Amino acid sequence: MTKPSAPKRFLPTSPFKAPVTPPPQQFAVGDQVTHDVHGLGRVTGIENGTAAVVDFGSVQERIVSPYAKMTKL
Repeated sequence: MTKPSAPKRFLPTSPFKAPVTPPPQQFAVGDQVTHDVHGLGRVTGIENGTAAVVDFGSVQERIVSPYAKMTKL
């Protein structure tokens, strides 16, 4: 069994372009979102940009940043 390798770091002297990292997603109260596990929901609260409270109908969940499994619709 092998360990997953860490992402390679970019060297400024490299002739190749630096990998593009997308900016973190920003959510606002009232945004409609979809989550890979919980499905469709609506943002009901934001906690200092570090977490979003989302109402998925049957359950409310606190989703922490970087919101890897959640996208804004």
